[in-house]
Amino acid sequence: MSNEWKAPEKAEGEGKSWQLLEKVLLASVQEQRRSRRWGIFFKVLTFLYLFVALALFSPRFDIQGGTSRGADHTALIEVRGMIADKEAASADNIISSLREAFESKHTKGVVLRINSPGGSPVQSGYIYDEIRRLRAEHPDIKLYAVITDLGASGAYYIASAADAIYADKASLVGSIGVTAATFGFVGTMDKLGVDRRIYTSGEHKAFLDPFQPPKVEETRFWQGVLDTTHRQFIASVKQGRGDRLKDAEHPELFSGLVWSGEQALQLGLVDALGTASSVARDVVGAKDLVDFTVQESPFDRFAKKIGASVAERLSLWAGFQGPVLR
Repeated sequence: MSNEWKAPEKAEGEGKSWQLLEKVLLASVQEQRRSRRWGIFFKVLTFLYLFVALALFSPRFDIQGGTSRGADHTALIEVRGMIADKEAASADNIISSLREAFESKHTKGVVLRINSPGGSPVQSGYIYDEIRRLRAEHPDIKLYAVITDLGASGAYYIASAADAIYADKASLVGSIGVTAATFGFVGTMDKLGVDRRIYTSGEHKAFLDPFQPPKVEETRFWQGVLDTTHRQFIASVKQGRGDRLKDAEHPELFSGLVWSGEQALQLGLVDALGTASSVARDVVGAKDLVDFTVQESPFDRFAKKIGASVAERLSLWAGFQGPVLR
């Protein structure tokens, strides 16, 4: 009989339970490690995404040309679409871009690349005045307007403040005039048997109401407002272009007609044919273009399209529209 001690043997069922528990614990540990690795992966991915987004939208990086604002360059500012408050081509946005471009110590010249049908005479006037102020403040930096597809009305108003205007031979240029559009629903309301009831304090408070017939004296007054704005537009163009206008007394020059780039060159509305790139390379002497245009966030663009702009368009369609340079 041996005195050696022996561990009691485990029952068969108990051994299987321990093996199962061991497998469960090992699987849990592996799952935790896997989750931790995926968590690290997604955190790194998010960090890289934010880093790239910040780099791409940084004002010190030009996404188009890859040129830093720390090197000599030609500043590019886009004037695209309607010139109006709260639009991409608002006076606030364009003026902010202009000031930043002129104040950059590496800017050798500024190009306004224009593709716009015009818009508000007030917004256009603000930009025109600021261009002339900045040109006087920074005489060594020239500003050139380059018209692509369209530079009409208020867009040409802005361009006329530049040191020189360039366009393509097929660009549409000019449209130096003023318009204010509305509708008349009086006949429609008569057919429908609808009465218009409006209450005002002031004899002419509702003179733009499209649901009432126009009055002769009010139409004459409104035409006077448009004529005054037109004279201001003409005076600004003559001041900006000076002797470069070949025939400032041309009977149709300020009639609201639009001209091709080739015709505009003959009339003195533009100085030469060219593009933003050719002006930067051959005129400014700094071929690298750096975009100083104020960029809207995707959220702002979405909100504008869905929200405020809808209400604004409805008000314009209903006839509540001020003068527009066209």
